[in-house]
This record gives sequence, C-alpha cells and structure tokens, in this order.
Amino acid sequence: MALRMWASSTANALRISSASKAHLSPAFSFSRCFSSVLEGLKYASSHEWVKHEGSVATIGITDHAQDHLGEVVFVELPEAGRSVSAGVGFGAVESVKATSDVNSPISGDVVEVNSKLTESPGLINSSPYEDGWMIKIKPSNPSELESLLGAKEYTKFCEEEDAAH
Repeated sequence: MALRMWASSTANALRISSASKAHLSPAFSFSRCFSSVLEGLKYASSHEWVKHEGSVATIGITDHAQDHLGEVVFVELPEAGRSVSAGVGFGAVESVKATSDVNSPISGDVVEVNSKLTESPGLINSSPYEDGWMIKIKPSNPSELESLLGAKEYTKFCEEEDAAH
C-alpha cells in the first residue's frame, strides 16, 4: 500500500498521472512517454493533429510535440480567411526552449483561429487536443487526410523517433 501511494504521489509530481487528463478516456488514447495520442484524430509526421468533423477540420500540435517543446510562451497564428497548404507552415510556437514552425497537415481556408492562445499560450501545454487547438479550416482536398497517420501509426512513429535520438 505504501509503495502504491509513493508511486501515485511521484507520478503526480512528475505530471504523468492521467488524473490531469481525466477527460481523456483510456479507451480512446494511447500513452507513451508521458504523451497521449488520441484515437479518431489524424497525425502528421511533423507532429500536428487534425480532427475532421463535417465541413471543418481542427488543427493543433500533438501532446508529444508540446512535451518536447516545453513551456509554450508565445503562439503566432494566421488570420481567418487565409489559405493554408499541406506541409507548409502557417504559424509558429515559441517555448522556453525553442521556436518551431507549425505546418498544416492538410490544405484549406482558415475559418477560425483560437484567439485564447494569444493571452494563454500555455493552453497548448495543458490541453493540446481541446483548449489548445490552433486553427479550424475548411478543407479544400479532404482526401489529404488519407495520407496522415492514425493513432497507432503515430505512436509507433514517435517511439522510433525518440529511440533514434
């Protein structure tokens, strides 16, 4: 019992407890090295995710990416109405460690930008798949989604990438 309590408190101190992500059902996510990968999303090898619902696709950076970036302190996003292209940068994320470009996994027109990130860029760290989304687009070529990775493929990709470093 004492060992279980120690493990739980240690996990909490290291922010690896699933309690902080209680909204993520274990049946719908894969955990690897403190990062979550959600089923139902598509992933780019450049560590962006896409959630396609109806005529809109929501895009953000993955939990794996934010974990490697560290504390996000600034986010640069495009304006609504701008077109984005698959594999091309649309913005940037600045952290205490580095500045990284954010690429669009698919092409389309920006219909909404997460303005909360201007005042609270840390939402990318605390909630990369929900409150930390970056842009919503109207896809111009939805078939581009087929070339992206599923949750299991992205998890494997991250494991291989981390092992190589």
